[in-house]
Amino acid sequence: MDYRPISPFMRPISHAHLRVIEKPEASLRGKLVNKWELLRELSKAQAAFGVTERDLTVLQGLLSFFPDDALGGNAEMIVFPSNKAICERLNGMPNSTMRRHLARLVEAGLLVRRDSPNGKRYVRKHGDDRVAFGFDLSPLYCRSEEIGRAAEAVREAEDRVRRLREIVSLMRRDLAALAEFGEEMQPGRGLWEQMRDTAVLMARALRRKLSLEDLGQYRVELEALLDAARNAIDGPGTEEMNTNDAKNERHHHNSKTDSIDSEPGLEKAKEATGALNDQTDVSDQSLQESDLRQVPKIPLHLVLASCPSLKTFYDGEIRHWHQLYNAACHVRPAMGISVSAWEEAQRCMGPEQASIVVAAMLERFADIRSPGGYLRALTAKAAAGEFSCGPMVMALVGKRTAA
Repeated sequence: MDYRPISPFMRPISHAHLRVIEKPEASLRGKLVNKWELLRELSKAQAAFGVTERDLTVLQGLLSFFPDDALGGNAEMIVFPSNKAICERLNGMPNSTMRRHLARLVEAGLLVRRDSPNGKRYVRKHGDDRVAFGFDLSPLYCRSEEIGRAAEAVREAEDRVRRLREIVSLMRRDLAALAEFGEEMQPGRGLWEQMRDTAVLMARALRRKLSLEDLGQYRVELEALLDAARNAIDGPGTEEMNTNDAKNERHHHNSKTDSIDSEPGLEKAKEATGALNDQTDVSDQSLQESDLRQVPKIPLHLVLASCPSLKTFYDGEIRHWHQLYNAACHVRPAMGISVSAWEEAQRCMGPEQASIVVAAMLERFADIRSPGGYLRALTAKAAAGEFSCGPMVMALVGKRTAA
């Protein structure tokens, strides 16, 4: 048996109606609320109020019968169109369908029926007094702040999903790039094939609409694989290369002369370059230099994450390799690297890899006594085919992870 209160004209009043009628929001007194903006907010938060798009279409039709754009103030918020007029306004929606959606809006506490004694909807004037019977929009107005809070909560949730989706997308791209990079450094390991397969599957998954929970699980999975890849790449071979770099650096620190042209490594590089010139023609040399200038397989995102100091000294946007090159050109003079050393590094390493080296050197700038000499030593190794910027970046990644 239904024990809900009864209106004066024998229609039961829902508990949602009672909550709105008995406890309107005090902060709304005298405040005007744009009805179309309120409808948009309700559309965003419709799940929280248990209404559908079709219900909101009927509510939009009712709001169109209200003459003002704003609800509130001293205006009476009752509209009294006939069922026929409502259906015509809704492009011929069937009467039974329209009534069903109206009942849902009433049950949700967004409307209240103000029935006349004979059940008709109309307005009567007695002098200055006006009595209207129809659909009262005041519950919608009274709940406008509640609707706004619910809509903001939905937007915040959507923003969390959007940001996490972007993070997962970037991690997937890093995984694919690290798989190629790892295969080049340590070919034949099953880990790289697993990473490539995961990157492909993740790309397919990201085409779908994913929940926050799904994205969180994908992030955990990607983090585990990225950690495994970095541990594999930053292994004994990398440690040996980093040790050799440190020895070269100490050699420059202890050198009795600051002349960077007298370094043994550079003389070897010049000899290697001279021999190359003697044995090849100009076209072959251009082809080999073109091979050196391919974009590095290490992802740009990983370079920027491991070298945050670059953004401190460069205000421009860095989203592509040419922008990283511009940033390296910008900070190079302040690091004390000569034009000739910079041009030689670009020729032997390629502009992208040379830019990565400068960014990594900037990150360790306090530990490098002679940046120009250090860059020349690395350039000599690159000319001899014995250098890759990957270990430098991975060492920085490991350092930041340990911190």
